[in-house]
Amino acid sequence: VVSDRNVRRTGAADGVEELAASILAHGLLQPLLVTAREDGRYGVIAGSRRLMALRLLSKREALPRGFTVPVMVMEAGEEESLAENVVRMPLHPADQFEAFRRLELSGLGAAEIAARFGVSLRIVRQRLALGAVSPHLMQAYREGELTLAQLEAFTVTDDPVRQDEVYQGLGSFREAWRIKAALTQADVSGRDRRVQFLGLDAYEIAGGSVLRDLFSTTDEVWLTDVALLDRLCLGKLGEIADKVRQEGWLWTEVAMEFPHGHGCRRLYPHAVDQDDEAVAQRLAASMALETLYQQHPHDEVSEDVAAEMAQLEEEIARLSEQAYAYDPNVIARAGAFVVLGHDGQARIERGFVRPHDEVAEPQEETGEKAAHSATSERVSAEVPVADLEIGGVALSDRLIADLSAQRTISLRDALARQPEIALLALAHSLILQGFYGIRHDAPSCLSIRIDSAALAHHAEGIDDGPAARAIAERHEEWARLMPQEAGELWDWLAALDRDSRDVLLAHVVAQSVNAVILPHERRTQAIRDADRLAQATSLAMRDYWSPTVPAYLGRVTKAAIMQAVSEGVSDEAAQRLGSLTKAEMAREAERLLVETAWLPACLRTSSGEVEDEQDPVAFAAAAE
Repeated sequence: VVSDRNVRRTGAADGVEELAASILAHGLLQPLLVTAREDGRYGVIAGSRRLMALRLLSKREALPRGFTVPVMVMEAGEEESLAENVVRMPLHPADQFEAFRRLELSGLGAAEIAARFGVSLRIVRQRLALGAVSPHLMQAYREGELTLAQLEAFTVTDDPVRQDEVYQGLGSFREAWRIKAALTQADVSGRDRRVQFLGLDAYEIAGGSVLRDLFSTTDEVWLTDVALLDRLCLGKLGEIADKVRQEGWLWTEVAMEFPHGHGCRRLYPHAVDQDDEAVAQRLAASMALETLYQQHPHDEVSEDVAAEMAQLEEEIARLSEQAYAYDPNVIARAGAFVVLGHDGQARIERGFVRPHDEVAEPQEETGEKAAHSATSERVSAEVPVADLEIGGVALSDRLIADLSAQRTISLRDALARQPEIALLALAHSLILQGFYGIRHDAPSCLSIRIDSAALAHHAEGIDDGPAARAIAERHEEWARLMPQEAGELWDWLAALDRDSRDVLLAHVVAQSVNAVILPHERRTQAIRDADRLAQATSLAMRDYWSPTVPAYLGRVTKAAIMQAVSEGVSDEAAQRLGSLTKAEMAREAERLLVETAWLPACLRTSSGEVEDEQDPVAFAAAAE
């Protein structure tokens, strides 16, 4: 029995399972120290945990019958118990790591080692990785030059040469995150969109090697063969493109990024009549989903409810897609791009017509109809304006210009007196340009031109950002509803309700916004107007943009990084970055700023996203 003179009172049962496994594998290596009691039993003054482990094994019938436990009978009591637990020197962790490593080299697998010592397989793998680090690193750890957390960071790679190279290049800055960043700087994180799309298992099956952080709670990994990863992603996109091609498209093109300079004209699907059953299914799915949202108003729901919601959303999306279709003639001369989106999902963009696939002008008709068509379509080339008949009377060019000018000025006055019609005409003119392309013969008499400045050459990847994707989705939704022919747009717009027309007009007008600040353009007033527009719309740039290394922190000076951290976090946090290199400072600043609302001055809205606002127009003046 355990003696009341045993000094161990706290944590006596901790690790008993591991101790039992060790005794079962190696035997009892140290006898129990006991003293005789008046009742004829012996009190354990040193070895109470060993006694608990032995009792556990006996209860499980893991020990042979008649198992003998060696003991040493002592005269005294408490002093010996104290001596055994205080005087002994614990094993240095480095010795333990290397001992585990030697067991592995002797032929024992990780699972066998785990069973022998009663520890988890993960712990064994961690200790084996630590035992396999470069001898230089292990010596530095023994001498206190490296902490355990730093040594753990080096196990990201099992290449001792690479470990030594990074160790030598770190200098006195040896934070664990910096060590891992240096070891994996040429590799691809497991959080990369390509890995999300392909799947880690597919990459490893193809022979790709992986670096793993055995000490990360999120099982962080890095993929080392970037070329293989890209090739596999393109192959998977190609398989999706083959299925899309079976829909009848003339061509499909695969790319990792959407080729915004494709030079194609895009056509959109249009609504098709659905049978009553399909309409009823969509309505039932929508009502079921709405019911679930009402029953579970909070974000956290059970897995079963979440799965049911996801299934209903997929069903609604499928039925909604069936409500629209491309004309077979469009499919026969158009194609589709299959690209990898920034969310790690494949993007399929259909309906693009290459210039050389455009439908040729129709053949000239014969007879009286052909003669009339030739007169109306090629009058400027074949018939002098002076000979054009208006109301059966041939008029001169000068007179035609005079009369049409009179009609123009009258039409201006008439239109100004009817705001509703004026807004309709404005919407008609701008929507023609926004959805049907700008052509010299566009069916609008308004001299209003909308210009949507290209932004991709100013900001890489901007066309795949959240704002651009929202605009593209909105554009496609409207395009599906519009008539395919530009000549039918006026009647369609006139029949549209006012609220819907205003929303559509806002979408088209918004495409003309240009608030880009360039050094060679004097646009101070335009930039001031953009700031006023930002205030009016309550623009919150943090919904669209974040100060990441590629977006901002990697492209400014160290002083600018420290100023950002000072404004967004604190002066003390900024000062702590002062001794870091530029790359290290940018990465650490990104970590600090990601959860804040900080923005560069030129992105702030004057309504007050942060304190100490600066006028964005000052940047326009500086650029000029």
